[in-house]
Amino acid sequence: MSSIFQNTLLQSRLPLVCFKRFRGKINIQRPRAPHYERARVLELVKPVYKKIEHSTPCIDEGRSKFSRMVENPYEKIIARDVRNWLDHSRMVAFVHINSIKEEEVFKFQVALHRFQMSYKIYGKSIIQKAVNGTKYETILSLFEARTAFIFCPDETKARQLLSVLKKTPQLILLAGIVEGEFLSKTEFMNFASLPDLTTARAQLAAVLDSAGGKIVSDLECHQKQLVNILESYVRQESSEPEGNVTDSSKP
Repeated sequence: MSSIFQNTLLQSRLPLVCFKRFRGKINIQRPRAPHYERARVLELVKPVYKKIEHSTPCIDEGRSKFSRMVENPYEKIIARDVRNWLDHSRMVAFVHINSIKEEEVFKFQVALHRFQMSYKIYGKSIIQKAVNGTKYETILSLFEARTAFIFCPDETKARQLLSVLKKTPQLILLAGIVEGEFLSKTEFMNFASLPDLTTARAQLAAVLDSAGGKIVSDLECHQKQLVNILESYVRQESSEPEGNVTDSSKP
């Protein structure tokens, strides 16, 4: 009897719980719209922010006004130095700077120093203060990216500059100024291919000398021809009597 109560009435069964996701995967990027009641609650608790009357915050506007009013005196000194370099350098090259190590930049500066050249980098604000209102104002378009100067007191060293830049492909030649004349990259390379002034003068003197010699030879050409014709005629006349004498002596 006790076994019957134990097997039927006193026995307890544990419920089996199984968790199952509703309808497959959840879309995180485009979630399902909430239930109506939940949507009402979310709309009720949504925060409301006061609209800003000005387009920019007052603090930013104050900073911009302060930056316009206050000028850095150190930038004026550097800008004056840049203007001095531009006025007293007979050759200026502008190069674009790509990603490069400082060790390679140092080697590049050493190679330029052997030819009395200087490698300088300045900010765009300093360049604007240095060239505004001058004939160099057109170079501002070159400083939209990272650009450097190469100053040289001698314009005849353009070929050496190109050879040094060829060994440093991270620096790309953009343009140049030679004796106050703005040159593009192609014009600068053509200028570098020209010989120096002494060689050009020697070539000009040789051309002028050859032209003068040709004129003299052309003027003397007819006279020489006349002299040659007369000499040949004289030789012919002098040889004819001797021939006649020999012919008369024959039996």
